[in-house]
Amino acid sequence: MNHYLNTPFNLTHRSALVTGGSRGLGLEMARILAQAGAEVAICSRNRSEIEAAAAKLSAETGARVEPFVADVGQRPEAERLATEAIARLGKVDILISNAGWNIPQPIEKIRDEDWDSLVELNVTSSMVLSRALAPGMVQRRWGRMIYISSIMALASTAERVAYSTTKAALHGMMMANALHLSPHGITVNCIAPGPFATDMPMSILSKEQQAKLAGRTAVGRWGQPVELAPAALLLSSDAGAYISGSVLLVDGGAMARMW
Repeated sequence: MNHYLNTPFNLTHRSALVTGGSRGLGLEMARILAQAGAEVAICSRNRSEIEAAAAKLSAETGARVEPFVADVGQRPEAERLATEAIARLGKVDILISNAGWNIPQPIEKIRDEDWDSLVELNVTSSMVLSRALAPGMVQRRWGRMIYISSIMALASTAERVAYSTTKAALHGMMMANALHLSPHGITVNCIAPGPFATDMPMSILSKEQQAKLAGRTAVGRWGQPVELAPAALLLSSDAGAYISGSVLLVDGGAMARMW
């Protein structure tokens, strides 16, 4: 049932592509777009996970949810994903470029292969997908591009050199693309999450580090993935039509303390 049918959040007849969509933030953003009536393509490197996620979302929402297997950290794979998503769905109106990873290393210990892999996954994948999907959006004069950044683009720590660099780069790409594409009816924005309890931070941070980050937020806790989803719906829908070239913080007030 589409609870957003008679609101500016209604996404009926829209189609979306969400990378990193099998779990965590990507899964919850895909879910809310499907609830709003969109047809949704979700992508992951793991076939069994993405197929199970697509089946579950479709059963829960009644929407068409298509699984795609691709490693968007490889340029040919990202290009193939865009082509196949357009072919299967007919068009892609909304891009949520969410796939990303972090390898904490201080500057003197960064390995070339780690740096290169983070740049390709965290930044280049968004460029490749945007480049592939922009022409169709321009032709239809409607589109939404959302890059999932991080508050680590704005306030870093000693071992987040590569991660902070890549997330800050997304902000620059977003602003340039917003200036270029917004006259054609396409908004381009970043969402910058704060501490969210997803697999990546939970797997690389100690309990002490997790507690310290929670204490830096105004609300005193980690966010749950479902709490990011409404921001994605806002920027994906007509409700956010006048928001472009912006970074939307969803961080529990963490940056208020850091600044």
